[in-house]
Amino acid sequence: MAAKVDKEKCVGCGACKDACPAEAIEIKDDKATVDADKCLSCGACEGECPQEAIKVE
Repeated sequence: MAAKVDKEKCVGCGACKDACPAEAIEIKDDKATVDADKCLSCGACEGECPQEAIKVE
């Protein structure tokens, strides 16, 4: 299952984007967005988010 972003918590810092080995995350309109087709569901982004705004479930 692809990572999901809580848009209420996301501040668009880019920490998740930098951590993503699949380059599946982009910052658009100051919020992270995940390309589900590219996402590996590895969880690398989840541990990097200082706002706890991204989860892999």
